[in-house]
Amino acid sequence: VQLQASGGGLVQAGGSLRLSCAASGRIFSIHAMGWFCQAPGKQRELVATITSRGTTNYADSVKGRFTISRGDATNTVYLQMNSLKPEDTAVYYCLAITSDGMSYWGKGTLVTVSS
Repeated sequence: VQLQASGGGLVQAGGSLRLSCAASGRIFSIHAMGWFCQAPGKQRELVATITSRGTTNYADSVKGRFTISRGDATNTVYLQMNSLKPEDTAVYYCLAITSDGMSYWGKGTLVTVSS
């Protein structure tokens, strides 16, 4: 599975961004997709995930502000980020997990929120 993420950029606090991640390859085997973020000097951490059945999970810090969704094509996942805060600044990584338990990461996309 290969993942291509896009949509990062620079935005002012309170603004919005939409990240996209398109999977290719063994997409039929994807069980769940999600987003993680890694701020400078910190560990990579969960932002949100969504399963093939549409079950979602969010980090407490983004609940009510971020929304994860899947496109009409099951190989695409989006992260709508609203009410962005400077502490949301990080590199955001797309993740895909297959039904046999394999994990695949995309290259990160940088989100910078200015105060």
